[in-house]
Amino acid sequence: MEPLTASYPLKYSVPKARVFVFFLSMLLCTTILCLLQLKFFKPKIKDFYSFEVKDSRGRIISLEKYRGKATLVVNVASYCQYTDKNYIALQELHREFGPSHFTVLAFPCNQFGESEPSSSQEIESFAKGNYGVTFPVFHKIKILGSEADPAFKFLIDSSKKEPRWNFWKYLVSPEGKVVKFWRPEEPIESIKPEVTSLIRQIIMKKREDL
Repeated sequence: MEPLTASYPLKYSVPKARVFVFFLSMLLCTTILCLLQLKFFKPKIKDFYSFEVKDSRGRIISLEKYRGKATLVVNVASYCQYTDKNYIALQELHREFGPSHFTVLAFPCNQFGESEPSSSQEIESFAKGNYGVTFPVFHKIKILGSEADPAFKFLIDSSKKEPRWNFWKYLVSPEGKVVKFWRPEEPIESIKPEVTSLIRQIIMKKREDL
């Protein structure tokens, strides 16, 4: 008498194969979708003008309004050994080159020697009243540590240079990229050639687009 042949595993081999093919197909589809997403839906790389900040009254302002200009971004303070010299120089720079193609953007900060203790509106009044500034003075921010303002953090990360005191200056191109930085003690004359070069590029591009 011949031994019985166990045929049960053969009955279940087809369903198992189908399940395997199904999961393999799902995995393949998921991989393809992920690749397509990476190709066509890449996250937008931020530049300086893609950020939002607050004005001296706490209202949200998009920096997009300054795109196309050369901007000099400065962390300012009202009671610092560099205050007089820098505010006078910054206003001179803004008056000479602005406002069509260039502007100074001032961000008060109290993290260096606690030399900016006033409120944002008081700081703006101080700058306008004492130095006649016509460039924007924004809401007081932090630029160091975990609470650093994202727009200023972008400047620091891009330049690899973190401010060590008040009145560090970052020159930003019309496209929102950091071009150069200066320390507070450096003379305004060292900034003018870089600003002039950017403005020349802006004017030439506008002529080409006509």
